[in-house]
Amino acid sequence: MAGPAFDSDRWEDLASHQPFFAQLNFTETHRPFRAPRRADPARVQLPPYYPDHPVARADWAAYLDSVMELDRKVGLVLEALRASGLDRNTVVVFFADNGMAHVRGKQFCYEEGLHVPLIMRWPEGLAPPEDFVPGSVDDRLLAAIDLAPTMLYLAGAARPPGMQGRTFLGPQRDPPRQYLFAARDRCDETVFRLRTVRDARYRYIRNFTPDRPFLQANAYKERSYPMWNLIKELHAAGQLTPAQSALAAPTMPEEELYDLETDPHEIHNLAASPEHAAALARLRGALEAWLQEAGDTGAHLEPEDLVRRQGVTKPGTHPNTGYVMEDPRPKP
Repeated sequence: MAGPAFDSDRWEDLASHQPFFAQLNFTETHRPFRAPRRADPARVQLPPYYPDHPVARADWAAYLDSVMELDRKVGLVLEALRASGLDRNTVVVFFADNGMAHVRGKQFCYEEGLHVPLIMRWPEGLAPPEDFVPGSVDDRLLAAIDLAPTMLYLAGAARPPGMQGRTFLGPQRDPPRQYLFAARDRCDETVFRLRTVRDARYRYIRNFTPDRPFLQANAYKERSYPMWNLIKELHAAGQLTPAQSALAAPTMPEEELYDLETDPHEIHNLAASPEHAAALARLRGALEAWLQEAGDTGAHLEPEDLVRRQGVTKPGTHPNTGYVMEDPRPKP
């Protein structure tokens, strides 16, 4: 039986609270990026939907710097486990709560916003589940909510009734998922209603607010994302490729379908392609069924006056509509 819950900021307390479940949160990959400079902006590889511009390169390099700093800190945690003798019987799980902090990333329904890392390190002192193969890559579709029941299984505890997550390890593991679902509604003062589903190959996105632009006014992003305003300005100057200009369009498509095998950056919308009509219909049907099963209430958008009363500014009032030309990373 597990002991009482405890909260401590002293690493040495873990040894006296066995077994333990500890969660360590890192903010390196959350804006503003503050990591030491390591990546060379001139050598980074930008996704094709971002403009090849000094501001974009500096911002992407700052993000990579933050990832490397996060990697360094994870190494310190693993070393602390080893030094305290806890590494031989502690399962370590590394994951994120959302996708990249970039335009088209988190808060949107593309892979960049929804795909997150999941790395599991099994200790040498414990026998792993029969389906756990160290050093391998598992291509099953998993959702973040699957972590909770799987952790309960590893701890020898029963899954509570009604828990929607699926156990993905052990002899009593659930069948693999055929589909993954996600949603986006209001973030800050910006209201969208986006729903998505993907399977092993395709992603389908349904936009219930197609009259609103992708770069709809958002004070936080205008202030914190250098590329947010950069894309708008380069679009006005006619300096973007079609894939980049799509982000600055005045409206959004009602339906999007992408072949993740041939188009991992989700550039070519196949929703109108006759060759992909069957995939479109299948994923559309799966999403509609999920909306009914989940009891989705997002069809009723929040009134604008209610949104304004949540303590946010009225859209479009941010004073700096330009972009920062200098490198946003800390000075060396």
